Amino acid sequence: MWTVASLSADLAAGRTTSVQLVQAALERIADPQGEGARTFTATYAKTALAEAALSDQLRAAGICRSPVEGLPVSVKDLYDVAGDVTRAGSKALRGASPAAHDAPVVARLRAAGAVLVGRTNMVEFAFGGVGLNPHYGTPKNPFDRQTGRVPGGSSSGAAVSVADAMCVMALGSDTRGSVRLPAALCGVSGFKPTASRIPRAGAFPLSYTLDSVGPLANSVACCAIFDAILAGATPQLPQALPLSGLRFMVPECSLLDALDPIVAQAFERALQTLSKAGANIQRVPTPLLTQAQTFFNNGGFAGAEAWQIHRGILAQHAAEYDPRVSSRVVLGQQFAAGDYIQLGLDRAVLIQQARALTAPFDALLFPTAAATAPSISEAQASDEAYVQWNMRLLRNTGIANILDACEATVPCQSPGAAPVGLSVMGMGGSDAQILAIAQSIEQTLTSLTARH
Repeated sequence: MWTVASLSADLAAGRTTSVQLVQAALERIADPQGEGARTFTATYAKTALAEAALSDQLRAAGICRSPVEGLPVSVKDLYDVAGDVTRAGSKALRGASPAAHDAPVVARLRAAGAVLVGRTNMVEFAFGGVGLNPHYGTPKNPFDRQTGRVPGGSSSGAAVSVADAMCVMALGSDTRGSVRLPAALCGVSGFKPTASRIPRAGAFPLSYTLDSVGPLANSVACCAIFDAILAGATPQLPQALPLSGLRFMVPECSLLDALDPIVAQAFERALQTLSKAGANIQRVPTPLLTQAQTFFNNGGFAGAEAWQIHRGILAQHAAEYDPRVSSRVVLGQQFAAGDYIQLGLDRAVLIQQARALTAPFDALLFPTAAATAPSISEAQASDEAYVQWNMRLLRNTGIANILDACEATVPCQSPGAAPVGLSVMGMGGSDAQILAIAQSIEQTLTSLTARH
């Protein structure tokens, strides 16, 4: 399992080189027995190997630009990469002009010495949580490959690229859970930051209001280092906080309704483990968070804003869209301007109320998704099945976007079981604290797993 800490130590000790790591990643992507062809929409083998060689030369000269120097990374297909067409998982943009510049977050990764190996597949235009893509294929979840389960979306290829050791970090985007959901379903970590912390320029938008930029990786510590780079801060490991005395709220609301038995069991086991470690866990009725779910009714912000974003493209390329995407985009034209403005005003009030509700606690804990990953055939059996799975998988993650919160997801399943994610959420601006808490939780749960 590739992590920043282990690989940077190997590089520093001369046990490996950036070229070797990048070659290994590219070989994993190219393996015909693997998921690389469905996970990546483009690879940058030539430039990646050249950048890796430069990184090795700099290291030999005593220069290390950051903790991620020489490490292979991937970026979701909606981010601009200079000289490449940003297709956002769609065929409708194939004829668009190549990007003139890297997106700011891509440029920051390069400046830190990370090596870009390719662009990852995604749900078309990031509009969906299941992870299906009829244009470029659907990468299979790393769990139960024989059955073929969904990876989650919309950052589907991002999650698989990390889980299958095709990169150390995958850059995703998150509008209603598109980083955290695929991370949880594929058994890796993911982080959705406070939206304003990281620039969204150079990323094809889904929702101006709800979009955020976040990393997927094999540990919270990895996510924290890359999050700092993306935010233009000094990358460093967060100090793990002792769990003893920390106050956690378990919100008793729709977030806990109708959980799969395996999810409910994993969640309760995680709570028991944290409680034994000294954490103070309180279950609090929170109808306010159930109310927050209504902000997605009739498409909400994303529905209205996606219509504005896509109406010109749809006029020319409607036949090239995935019908599961275009049918929801066009619904946005029915969203009245007055209702849209009122939604923004209501959201501001909701955020203030949520701040007051959560103020006595260090973080909120709840399952990242109510269910484990269904099979691809099950999820696409019918339009009705797709809609039901999409809503079920996205239900819990959307709260953080509506509240402008930050949230990490960490794996909490038993060894060998289907992946289950535990969400650690805090209000906007508490990113450093949430990452530190999530790191401590992850270490505690990992220690429990190792003993069993």
